[in-house]
Amino acid sequence: MKRTATAAWSGGLKDGTGTVSLQSGVLSNSRYGFQSRFEEGPGTNPEELIAAAHAGCFTMALSLQLEEAGFKAESLKTDAVVTLEKVASGFEITKIHLNLVAKVPGIGTDVFDTAVNNAKVGCPVSKLFKAEISLTSKLEG
Repeated sequence: MKRTATAAWSGGLKDGTGTVSLQSGVLSNSRYGFQSRFEEGPGTNPEELIAAAHAGCFTMALSLQLEEAGFKAESLKTDAVVTLEKVASGFEITKIHLNLVAKVPGIGTDVFDTAVNNAKVGCPVSKLFKAEISLTSKLEG
């Protein structure tokens, strides 16, 4: 299985503009640029897209882990925070923090924690990163 995305750019780093499109069409010529990446300008940015990809991948992987343990989630909501920092060699994504709130009827804390950790490690997007991936989870009653 292969998925594609396309980025186009025109101009310099600070005065240029770009667009990103996804094969699915969910994003089509969506704007990005210096302001949306390093300031608070309109448009998206690579780190936001990485956060979305990681949150989605982890949440789906957790759903699988829960099913394999005999449980079905009533709700799973994951926020991902990608940290982009300036380091000696330039900019680097140094951390990704996943924050999960889950409602899984009948599950015990031990089984839940195991499923969460297996999903964090096993999610294909997690396997891409050398950055620190941290996670907090809350199981609602």
